[in-house]
Amino acid sequence: MDIRCRKGLCKYNDRFTCKAKKILVDGQIVCSTYEMDEGKEVQDVTKHLFTQVPDYAPQRDSKTLEIKCKADCLFNHNGDCVSNGITLNSIKEKPFCVSYLRKN
Repeated sequence: MDIRCRKGLCKYNDRFTCKAKKILVDGQIVCSTYEMDEGKEVQDVTKHLFTQVPDYAPQRDSKTLEIKCKADCLFNHNGDCVSNGITLNSIKEKPFCVSYLRKN
């Protein structure tokens, strides 16, 4: 599973890869595991968008990570996320899971 986070100020974010021991996406589709680290320096990928490849940390094996979900999502299977990947937004607001797909 590809686990990407665009929340540069999260203490678990290591070059766009989540290093938390577990992730919980709540019923509002927000990552409850998010913890801000205001002293952290954020990589500005937009500055050199077309001339330089961003520095990404190696992808994590999802077997070493507990991913829980409380959202009414297509990938929520009895509280466990079964998506092929999770990405959190980069907007300055709450850390929303952009991999969310509403159930019918």
